[in-house]
Amino acid sequence: MIRFSTLDVEMPLIEPQKAKTWIEAVAQSYGKRVGELHYYFCSDEKLLEINRERLGHDFYTDIVTFPLTDCEIVLSSEFCLSLDRIKENAETFGRSYESELHRVIIHGVLHLIGFDDHTDEEEEMMREKEEEALKLLLS
Repeated sequence: MIRFSTLDVEMPLIEPQKAKTWIEAVAQSYGKRVGELHYYFCSDEKLLEINRERLGHDFYTDIVTFPLTDCEIVLSSEFCLSLDRIKENAETFGRSYESELHRVIIHGVLHLIGFDDHTDEEEEMMREKEEEALKLLLS
């Protein structure tokens, strides 16, 4: 089950069923299944508050991922996404808002699958996997 909710912002313009089908297809392409994925869209300030309270991090980010299980086959997590940060990143990197929103949506799933972005090499691999996933959305 995949759910999209808001905390302190309006729901972004996404096609929920299309996004759900896409997320499931990406997971399946890695031999994974979707369990429960809960996406919470919020503001920069709300995500900063969550980041401080739950992770002890004092910085803005576009997404935080909270895995609900440690199962390697079935993906279950809560994701908090800052629409403010997504909009700013879209402008910074010359992407459309919609493209950046989908990039961040799948970024969290890729973390659950096992991809990281702590080093330059990992970040490069993550960007490649995001691009591959975005191509699935458009096909």
